[in-house]
Amino acid sequence: MITLSEKQISVLRRKHYGVVGRHSAVQICRWTKKSILGEGTCYKERFYGVHAHRCAQFSPVALWCNMNCIYCWRPMEWMKNYNIGYEDVEDPETIIRGVIEERRKLLIGFLGNPKASRSRVMEALEPDHYAISLSGEPTMYPRLDEMIKLLRDKYMARTIFLVTNGQVPEMLMKLEERKALPTQLYISVTAPNKELGIRIHKPVFRDFWERLLSSLRHMGELGGKTRRVIRLTLIKGYNMDESYMPEFTKLIRLANPDFVEVKAYMHLGLSTLRLARTNMPSHKEVRCYSERLVNNYLNEFKVEDEQVESRIVLLKNTSSKVPTKIYSDD
Repeated sequence: MITLSEKQISVLRRKHYGVVGRHSAVQICRWTKKSILGEGTCYKERFYGVHAHRCAQFSPVALWCNMNCIYCWRPMEWMKNYNIGYEDVEDPETIIRGVIEERRKLLIGFLGNPKASRSRVMEALEPDHYAISLSGEPTMYPRLDEMIKLLRDKYMARTIFLVTNGQVPEMLMKLEERKALPTQLYISVTAPNKELGIRIHKPVFRDFWERLLSSLRHMGELGGKTRRVIRLTLIKGYNMDESYMPEFTKLIRLANPDFVEVKAYMHLGLSTLRLARTNMPSHKEVRCYSERLVNNYLNEFKVEDEQVESRIVLLKNTSSKVPTKIYSDD
């Protein structure tokens, strides 16, 4: 069975992760804390209407990944590729229970914070949004389909977001076949071509580009079955030149997503050991990039919304019938 080492567990806990079982983890992001304190909210709540204060951001394979992205703010240096089988992992029920328990431990201190309303904290202790995106590559967890179905059917998740790097296209197919697609599926696209992909992602698989294309192609076939998002992370000095926009446009059109999130690389965490602060674009630069992209190349999309604090712009596919807000009462 895959297992985090004692040293890894110690470091994760010092960084305020809740370690779950042998190989999973949960963390409270600053936007969840801000939402509890009434000091603002996550762009996912602004754009899509998820409940930021009730968000459980976790990973079933905390330190296992098949890429070594230079912009990853998590402990990428410990990420290790592994051909993970059913016998190597804990079961989904055990992980979900552990995530909820560890998350409560991380949040319980807010009951003593005079800035937080007790009712808000009590709500926050019961997650209804699950973001399977904390660290590692979640599609490497071989029982992901069971996990999503449990969250949806037993734990009554209001929303489930899954973020993947597209390196395990067979898992996306499995999720569709098992009727276990999340509420919203993200594929991260940071490189416009294979050459830049090698430089930015430092991938494990030699056929990483073909794997990504396969995942994007499959996303294009999921219309009406799940909400589809391409996340474009902009890194100054790497992928922001306008000459790359035609290639990005082809990749986005291959996936035919309902939305594109154009987001700045954030100079945080361990990414600061690999990139400089000057690699982080301002919100104005992200906004200008987004406008050039839709005006000159990706004409079927429009700028739908933005959040300055998160340096992110939301693009919406004008041909998509999917509403921006997940629930009409938001």
